[in-house]
Amino acid sequence: MQITLMTFNLRVDVPNDLHNAWSFRADKVAETIIKHDPAIIGIQEGLYYMLTDLKERLSNYHWIGTGREGGNKGEFSAILYKREMITVVDEGQFWLSEHSNVPGSKSWGSDYPRVCTWGHFQFKIYPEKDFFIYNTHLDHISQEAREQGIRMIWGVIGTHQLKKRPFFLTGDLNATPENSVITYLKSKEKLVDAYSILEGEIGSTFHSFSGETEGHPIDYIFAAKEVQLHKTIVDRCKINGSFPSDHFPVILKASI
Repeated sequence: MQITLMTFNLRVDVPNDLHNAWSFRADKVAETIIKHDPAIIGIQEGLYYMLTDLKERLSNYHWIGTGREGGNKGEFSAILYKREMITVVDEGQFWLSEHSNVPGSKSWGSDYPRVCTWGHFQFKIYPEKDFFIYNTHLDHISQEAREQGIRMIWGVIGTHQLKKRPFFLTGDLNATPENSVITYLKSKEKLVDAYSILEGEIGSTFHSFSGETEGHPIDYIFAAKEVQLHKTIVDRCKINGSFPSDHFPVILKASI
């Protein structure tokens, strides 16, 4: 069964961004999503009203996840899914802290609370085809928080893998490829980096609305080794003269 996934840091709404504030970009983000038509999207930095704005523009998508401050408060690392194609079997969210069930909790010098949202999905027309998605946004300040956070996520993946289902990890990991967070993931025999099938230099995925391509990625999609990877895209296109976010979305086409 073929599937298209996307990871997309939306850039939280900041009025000081002026013409790059969310009200000027909501249509552009929706247009980017429509262009690639992903079944699953892991987003980062989405406030509740940003998600509802997208819902108005993308009525065929629902989402799972809550704000990192609890409920609808704070940024979401939500997972959007095409409701006519996919159904949710189970879902959850945990905080990347020593108190993982406490909304708004943080540890290890993290500048903000950080979460991982996960979902167990199945295709409606092929219910025997099911899979897990884990989506996160690691801390941008504390390396210890990044390292501890990714180990927590891997531990949860391990408990779910008693069911031996295909899985994907999406997110803004705030780590370039040489960082121990990424080398830790690449050391796992069960994981494949979606960039492994991208020809040439990957380039930067964070560009601060400049479109800069020099540098290294911090946005990633990893897949279970059983997943067949077909194509990875870093979309660097402007829409009507400007970028939809300060991050380039990353898209993976695969089969499970």
